[in-house]
Amino acid sequence: MRPEDLLRHPLPAETPKLTLGCRLLDRLLGGGIPCNTITEIVAESGTGKTQLSLQLLLAAQLPASRGGLSASSLYLHSEFPFPFRRLHQLSLFYKADLPHDPLERIFVQPLHSADHLLDLLPRLDFLVPKLNIKLIVIDSVAALFRGEFENTPLELKRRSSMFFKISSKLRFYSHKFGLAVVLTNQVVDVMQSSDNLRIGNSAFFCSSGRRVCAALGLSWANCVNTRLFMWREEERVGEDYESFERMQTRRFIRVVFAPHLPDSSCEFVIRREGLFGWIDDNELKRK
Repeated sequence: MRPEDLLRHPLPAETPKLTLGCRLLDRLLGGGIPCNTITEIVAESGTGKTQLSLQLLLAAQLPASRGGLSASSLYLHSEFPFPFRRLHQLSLFYKADLPHDPLERIFVQPLHSADHLLDLLPRLDFLVPKLNIKLIVIDSVAALFRGEFENTPLELKRRSSMFFKISSKLRFYSHKFGLAVVLTNQVVDVMQSSDNLRIGNSAFFCSSGRRVCAALGLSWANCVNTRLFMWREEERVGEDYESFERMQTRRFIRVVFAPHLPDSSCEFVIRREGLFGWIDDNELKRK
C-alpha cells in the first residue's frame, strides 16, 4: 500500500454520480462526476474542456438508469461568446432519449467577475428547487479573476480570500441540494524548470509541447475536491516524417487528484456527436 492510499477514502456508496456520456470515461472517474463535491477540469484552450462541459449539461437530463440525474442544469459562463451552436448540435443526439427538448432544461447565465458570481450564488436557494437543478457548470473560473487583482501581497491575499468564499459557498450548496459542481480552469506556462515544482499534489503538466500548470495557483487547488487535466499531443503520422502536413492531434484526460480515485488517464476523441474515450487497437495488441 502506498502512503497516498492511506489518505484516500471512498465516496459514500449512496453518492449519485453523473455520467460523462461514455463508459470508458465513466470508468476512469469511478462511475462519473460525483454530486456533493466540486470537480475541476483544467486544460489549455481548444483541448475540449468546454465540449465536455456542454456534454454534461445534456447528460444530466438522462434518467438514473442511464447515468443521468433526471434534472436541469445551470451553466454560468465567463468565456464569450456562448457556444450555442455546438450545444444545439450535441442536443440533437440526446433528443431520442428524452421526452422533452434538451435545450429547455439548460439555464444559462453570463458572469462578468468574481463579485458577480458571489452575488448570484445566494439565488440558488430559490432557483435550484424551482428549476430542479442538479448540475452547475462554471466555465471558466480563471476568467473571473483575469485582470481583477494586482501582483502585490495585499491583492494576492484578497484574491485567496475570494477563492475560499466562492468555494465554500459552492460546497455548501452542493451538499444542501446534492449538486454536482463542475468548474473549468485555464493553464499558465511554467517559466522556470524545476522538478520540485508542485501544484496541488501534482508536478507541472505538459500540453502541446509546453510545460504548464493550472491557473490560480496553490490556494485555488485547495478549494476543489477533484482535479482533471486534459492535454494535447501533436505527432507525425505515416512514413513521410519530413512533412509537417501529416500531423495528428491526440487528446488525453487524467485524474490529477481526487479523494476516491487513483492517478490514472486515458485518451479521448472529439466527434460530431460528442467527446468519447478511445483505445488504440495497436496499443491493445502491444499490451
